[in-house]
Amino acid sequence: MSKYFEDITFSDLDLTNDGLEGSEYENCTFTKCNFSGVDISGVKFEDCAFVSCNLTGVKMSDTSLRKVHFSGCKLLGAGFDKCGDFLFEADFDECMIDSASFYGKRLQKTRFSGCMLRDTDFSNCDLREAVFDNCDLERSVFVNADLQKADFRTAFNYAFDPAENKVKGARFSNAGVAGLLTHFGLRIEH
Repeated sequence: MSKYFEDITFSDLDLTNDGLEGSEYENCTFTKCNFSGVDISGVKFEDCAFVSCNLTGVKMSDTSLRKVHFSGCKLLGAGFDKCGDFLFEADFDECMIDSASFYGKRLQKTRFSGCMLRDTDFSNCDLREAVFDNCDLERSVFVNADLQKADFRTAFNYAFDPAENKVKGARFSNAGVAGLLTHFGLRIEH
């Protein structure tokens, strides 16, 4: 039986044993909730916010994220690539998103601000006009990604081959350009 929740704030819940009750959440806020390893497959979140939540290893097969904001959350190993594609829209502020996968997602204009995105897969993503503001992208993978007009000016530790991605109009800082040359085996000294 599906349940619908609207305009509710959920705080300090540990959902690791019980899971998530309901199948649709609209304009809800989850604060300091523990979703670690929880299966939220098929659940719909629209205009929702997750604040200081632990979503490490959460299972998201066909989960719907529509205008969802994550702030100060742990999303280690999150499989965003498994989420439903229809109207997928999320942004991330001060989140730890290491070892996650966005493989093949449409992330146009997505904003990542102050995030740890180490070992994260962005292969085959549409990241046109995405912003990586002060983000650590160490060992993250960008292959066959559309990075046109993406903003990497304050991002750091990224290294990818521009020839394997669409980069026209992408923005980089002088210090970050070295990450675009690593595949040539060059030694760049300051």
